[in-house]
Amino acid sequence: MNVDKIMSKSIVTVGMDDSLAQIKELFDSNNFHHLLVVDSMKLFGVISDRDLLKVMSPNVGTPAETARDAATLNKKAHQILTRKPITLLPTSGFYEAVEIFKQHKISCIPVVNKEGKPVGIISWRDIIKAIRLKPAA
Repeated sequence: MNVDKIMSKSIVTVGMDDSLAQIKELFDSNNFHHLLVVDSMKLFGVISDRDLLKVMSPNVGTPAETARDAATLNKKAHQILTRKPITLLPTSGFYEAVEIFKQHKISCIPVVNKEGKPVGIISWRDIIKAIRLKPAA
């Protein structure tokens, strides 16, 4: 089975200069854990919700928030993204994706076409959903 059969095709992208405030809003208002960072429609990196939490003050949005805390939201996507992510083509095999997850400490694999344009994303959740357990006899 190819990864295009199990990948999520509804991807969300941000630009290199989008602010962390914009990125936080996307994570807060949607049910996903990874954003793809593009420039001229080409993949440059990935930002996970954990990447955002690492650089944001825990006081943001609370009564204890200071101006310095709020200023972290002015940082840009290119300052926190994971550059040169491991990618797959839509025609890559299911087990190739499994091997990448086993060998590397990553939580998603962007799927790109031959021109480097993102067309999907695959996570461990997608792998688990694709595994079919036989019903007990």
